Amino acid sequence: MTPPPTTAPAAISSNSVSRATVSVPRVSEQISEDWVERLSSEGPERDVAIASLHELLLKGARFEVNRRSAGFPQLRGGDFDDLAHQAADDALVAVLAKLDDFRGESRFTTWAYKFALLEAAVKVRRRAWQGREVPLEPESWGVIADRAATPQQDAESGELLGAVGAAIENELSPHQREVLVAVALNDVPIDVLAERLNTTRGALYKTIHDARRKLRATLADRGLGLDGDSEGAG
Repeated sequence: MTPPPTTAPAAISSNSVSRATVSVPRVSEQISEDWVERLSSEGPERDVAIASLHELLLKGARFEVNRRSAGFPQLRGGDFDDLAHQAADDALVAVLAKLDDFRGESRFTTWAYKFALLEAAVKVRRRAWQGREVPLEPESWGVIADRAATPQQDAESGELLGAVGAAIENELSPHQREVLVAVALNDVPIDVLAERLNTTRGALYKTIHDARRKLRATLADRGLGLDGDSEGAG
C-alpha cells in the first residue's frame, strides 16, 4: 500500500527568522525589566525586591571598601562594615530615585552596582579625612614655585612654573585659589572638600574649570602654555 503523500513544511525565510528573533527579548533584558517592574510596584513584592537589591549593593560596597582601604592605613577593620552599610543604604536611595533614568543600555544589576561603588569610594575618602585639616592656604603654592629654581630644571620650565604661580596669586579669586590649591596641590578629594566648604561637587568642578580657563588666558597673553591643556579639558 502506497503511503499518503506528505505535505512539505512551508519554507521559512531568513527574514521571518530574523524578525522572530528580534521580537524575543534577551534573558538579561527580561531580568532588567523584572527588576524595574518589581521596584516600581507596591506592597510585599516591592519590599522583597528592595531587600534583594540592598543585598546586591552591600556586596558591591564591601568589595569597594576593602579595595580602597589598603590606601588608608589609618582606617580600622571595624570601620569597613559600617562604611559598606552606609554606602549600600545611600546607593539604594539613589537607585530608587533614579529608576526612571534606567535605559536598559546595560543590565540593571550592573547599572545599580555602580551606585554602590561610587558611594563606597566617597565614604572611604571622607572617613580617611575625618579629623584631618584640609589645607586651603594659597601660600602652599610656594612649594611648587620653589621647585622651579632647582638646577635640574631648565629655564623654560622655571619660567612657566613661575608664571603659573604668579597667575594663581594675582589672577584668581580667593575662593578659586583655595579650591585649586586644595585639589590640585594638596590632593584633597573633591567630595571631602565639598563637605568641608558646605557646597557641592558640581560647584567645585565649575570653580576649578573657571580657574583653569583664567590661568590659560593669562599664560597665553604671555606667550606661554601648558602642554596637553585645552579649553575642553577637565
